[in-house]
Amino acid sequence: MIGHMSLQDCTRRPPREIAPVQKARKQNSNKGVEGMHRGGRASALTAATILVLAVASGCSGSPEPAASPTSTVTVSTSPSSTPSLTPSPSPTSSPSLSPTSDTERAATDAEELIREYYQVIDQLGLDPSVPLTALEEVAISKDLSVRQRQFERERRDGWTQTGDTKIVELKVQSVNLDNSDPSTGRVPAVQVDVCVDVTDVDVRDASGSSVVTADRPDTNWTRHTVSNYSWDTHPEGAWRVSTSVDLEQPPCQPAA
Repeated sequence: MIGHMSLQDCTRRPPREIAPVQKARKQNSNKGVEGMHRGGRASALTAATILVLAVASGCSGSPEPAASPTSTVTVSTSPSSTPSLTPSPSPTSSPSLSPTSDTERAATDAEELIREYYQVIDQLGLDPSVPLTALEEVAISKDLSVRQRQFERERRDGWTQTGDTKIVELKVQSVNLDNSDPSTGRVPAVQVDVCVDVTDVDVRDASGSSVVTADRPDTNWTRHTVSNYSWDTHPEGAWRVSTSVDLEQPPCQPAA
């Protein structure tokens, strides 16, 4: 299953959202909510099914982040495996930070959250006893809704994951700290592009048979929006993945 919070769905690849991101959406792709991990799986995970899940996710509690001018920050990381699931340290706030420091801190916080997101997704796929409430620590809004439905369905059908998702590349594309109207989704948000490697990830049904097709790609790019709906009170510890969209671009090289 995972590897997303890709995978991706977080070890399956992260779920696809309805709202397109400039040429980022793959048409008729076989990789949606669980596409990356399963590839063109069984008919139950057709593009139509994924679309229904994405539409349903629009009813989640938090509004989708609104678009607004952003500052650009680029951060690249070398290939790495998602670490074991451990509690996140308690956030600490710095009382007086310059705008530049705020932007850099937000980029760093978003990068760390993305890594935790993927480790949680993997854990939920690997161990059916892990409560789905773990998703609330790394996801919110549409992404949370889609992920919850994904794992509820997989657990009902007796699907389990083996292997871990590896983050090959991670790039912070933009940082927007506008918190002018949280009620409409205008909250601080960071766009992060991630390429994950799910070569070692397999998903098996209740009988032990793999549901991953032979044509599933080993790597895939996804754009995550990481939002903070509690910026006023928790500027560092309340970042969550709010949307995830597959990007139509050449895949990255598999992890060494």
